[in-house]
Amino acid sequence: MSQPLVSILIPFKNTEAFISKCVTSIISQTYTYWEAIFVDDHSDDASYAIVEKFSENDDRIQLYNNKHEGIISALQTAFNNCKGAYITRMDSDDIMTKNRLEVMLNSLLKHGKHHLAVGQVKYFRTDGISNGYARYERWLNELTEKGNNYSEIYKECVIPSPCWMLHRDDFVACEGFEPNRYPEDYDLTFRFYRAKYKCIPCDEVLLHWRDYSTRTSRTHEHYAANYFLDIKTHYFLELDYKPERPLVVWGAGKKGKTIAKLLIENDISFYWICNNKKKIGKEIYGQELLKYNHIEQLNLPQSIITVANEDAQRDIKQYYKKLNMQSMTDYFFFC
Repeated sequence: MSQPLVSILIPFKNTEAFISKCVTSIISQTYTYWEAIFVDDHSDDASYAIVEKFSENDDRIQLYNNKHEGIISALQTAFNNCKGAYITRMDSDDIMTKNRLEVMLNSLLKHGKHHLAVGQVKYFRTDGISNGYARYERWLNELTEKGNNYSEIYKECVIPSPCWMLHRDDFVACEGFEPNRYPEDYDLTFRFYRAKYKCIPCDEVLLHWRDYSTRTSRTHEHYAANYFLDIKTHYFLELDYKPERPLVVWGAGKKGKTIAKLLIENDISFYWICNNKKKIGKEIYGQELLKYNHIEQLNLPQSIITVANEDAQRDIKQYYKKLNMQSMTDYFFFC
């Protein structure tokens, strides 16, 4: 039986300090039947020359220039030039564990199409990662270990962008990198969710995820919080919102206000609740803020929760539990 070809798609821009280690980690894979498609998104450092040198010594490494600009265009260029039966992504500043491709491919061969292979991640940074990134890593890995990543999809991106793999047919079926919507990794995650691809549980770290101050996800406007809320609201209204049920927004902070604006723009009626005594009874955007327990007067409501405090979230979960309401059906945490 012939080995299936795995296509690794790697956009890059100005990562000369890190890209050699990325390429070396790919070359060192225990599974060797792969092609790495590198696409330079208009770098003005030595990144292109570094990859070019590797490609001269290994014909599995291909190098292209991005005709347009931006990571989505670079990913489209990479996909249009790949031939693999299985598709995966990689970032040029990260490092694969030696068995990453082998573990992911074996999982997909075992479970078949309509499955998504994911792996645990480990953040690293020369001066140590922040508490926020440590919590995100722990949260993400706990989801991945059980394969229930979608259960908290409205909180944050639940599939690490440089650590997934799926069959080419499934990738094409969910539109791949076609939509020009940022953040592209979160948008793709929602399309995996929409397609109902099952996440295969994984208890191994398969990616070392680099953090540094000039990383794109830290600096580019496309990765600002408002884009995340746009995407969350877009897919909630498409996939989980039930128009026949009353909709509730819980929380009137910055995120709550943004969600309220988006719902108003989409002509979606909703009740707005909170447990802040100073805000109850006041109007924002022409909408009166009600006490949180107003929800008990509604018939089968759905709730978008924008309260970020972890202790408050635990209390809110207990409250919904007493009301016999279920997460991802009756209530959805957006932060």
